[in-house]
Amino acid sequence: MRILHLLDHGLPLHSGYTFRTRAILKAMQARGWTVAAVTSARQGESAAPFETIDGIDFYRTTPPPRRPSPLGEWQEVAALTARGAEAIEAFRPDIIHAHSPVLTALAGLRLRRRFGLPLVYEIRAFWEDARVGNGQRREGSLHYRLTRALESHAVRRADAVAVICEGLRGDLIARGAAPEKIIVSPNGVDLSLFGAPPPPDTALAAELDLIGAETIGFIGSFYDYEGLDDLIAAMPALVARRPQARLLLVGGGPMEVALRAQAVASAAAHAIRLVGRVPHSAVERYYALIDVLAYPRKKMRLTDLVTPLKPLEAMAQRRLVAASDVGGHRELIANGVTGTLFPPDDPAAMATALADLLADRANWPARRDAGRDFVENERNWAVNVGRYAPIYQKLSDRRDRIGAWKGFSAANA
Repeated sequence: MRILHLLDHGLPLHSGYTFRTRAILKAMQARGWTVAAVTSARQGESAAPFETIDGIDFYRTTPPPRRPSPLGEWQEVAALTARGAEAIEAFRPDIIHAHSPVLTALAGLRLRRRFGLPLVYEIRAFWEDARVGNGQRREGSLHYRLTRALESHAVRRADAVAVICEGLRGDLIARGAAPEKIIVSPNGVDLSLFGAPPPPDTALAAELDLIGAETIGFIGSFYDYEGLDDLIAAMPALVARRPQARLLLVGGGPMEVALRAQAVASAAAHAIRLVGRVPHSAVERYYALIDVLAYPRKKMRLTDLVTPLKPLEAMAQRRLVAASDVGGHRELIANGVTGTLFPPDDPAAMATALADLLADRANWPARRDAGRDFVENERNWAVNVGRYAPIYQKLSDRRDRIGAWKGFSAANA
């Protein structure tokens, strides 16, 4: 089986998107499938038009000149389509597998029509909701409705659809999508990357004045929907109950300036550490200082429909996890078993839940083991990638591969 993946971006860039993509492609290779990927103009300028990184072949799309929206997006689709056609000629896949956002699906539909190849469209989040969550658009706006219509169009035209969680599947079915064409390929973890966590770095702990602390932490991007302002707002009440409680925030993003100002003004300012972005190679040093990884996402369509990756990675490393009780978290965390859930958008309730968890140290080992077991048994990419096999086989069997390539050759003679 030969699968060509169309991506918004990929390695060597680092993001939740690229980490999921890498895990999928490496697990497919481990099954004996042959894979390659085409990255869109959003990858930016690359060192070469074709690169092999971590054993994965990448065809790069040259970014077109910048144009205002929506011309810019249509240029991106055209550029990805052109580069995808070149990749198909060189790689000769059995399946095209486009990963959201919808721009990659639109390029995939053009390639499907041109080459007669089946298209799988994988949705990790609805682009319109992601832009609302990032503060770029307003829910219900004209742009929001147009993007939603494009998403529905791509779902109807694709041969099969994969989504990362039940929330997205249910939303598509409510829009009229055929349930039988949608599979759930949940977020997973490549367990080969997550062994025993390293011991705490005492020099770094001393530098941050965290020796002897009970540390709540978040490592990632500072978007409004992550709810980090609520976490900072919870700190005075948490410190009142647990005087050694400290908050460690590592990362950056659109909310960083506002969060820094909020932390400085907090009555618990002495207990809050914002260290900014750190090199990817140093992230493990900060993880090792954290007792409880907190994910206080706000309640909105994006967080109710989409499951994040970071709580799974934390559980894979036997970390304690506490998160807001939104739909995306409920698909990952069993309250009181694999983690702690607290009401969203409620700093007081968050402080109470975190204080109770810090006080319940006797049950920490059982929580850690339960989280690791859940990831091993239900969110391990070596198992998860098998969910694609039946749909790939069905689409491949439905297509006369030799005849399709003869048609392709004649069309391009």
